[in-house]
Amino acid sequence: MRVFGIDCGTEVTGFGVVETARAAGEPELIPMAMGAIRLAKARPLPERLEQVYRELTAELERWKPDTVAVEEVFYSVNAKSALKLGQVRGVALLAAARQGIPVAEYAPLKIKSSVVGYGLAQKQQVQFMVARLLGLAEVPQPADAADALAIAICHIHTAQTMALQEAR
Repeated sequence: MRVFGIDCGTEVTGFGVVETARAAGEPELIPMAMGAIRLAKARPLPERLEQVYRELTAELERWKPDTVAVEEVFYSVNAKSALKLGQVRGVALLAAARQGIPVAEYAPLKIKSSVVGYGLAQKQQVQFMVARLLGLAEVPQPADAADALAIAICHIHTAQTMALQEAR
């Protein structure tokens, strides 16, 4: 299974691709790619959204994932920021839908629990565990790419758990 994780942001949208393979009966997580779409704050929002769509579409075409995993909207104190983030998420969902790729959405607590084992883990803890789970020598940079990898890992763990439950 190949999962394309997306960490939506209004300044930086991270992405990460993780694949699973079976090694001696144990599932192995294989990092395939990671990166970030950097958005110029000075550019109008419609141009930034178009950039996110264009670049995500290119990466989805390049990596041909089985599933796209995205973080669910979280509640923010600043309604204006939450609305802008929602627009970026909408563009990410559209990019996946236009290519016919199924989308899974996960709450931030679920992502952190799946990767770290604690839903209120700090960002640095998530980055450390992503590096460890993927066998990376260093913490993935930028942080948005690490978060996208965490979202992909969360989907893989969730799918594996669901498969085990269905097998019973």
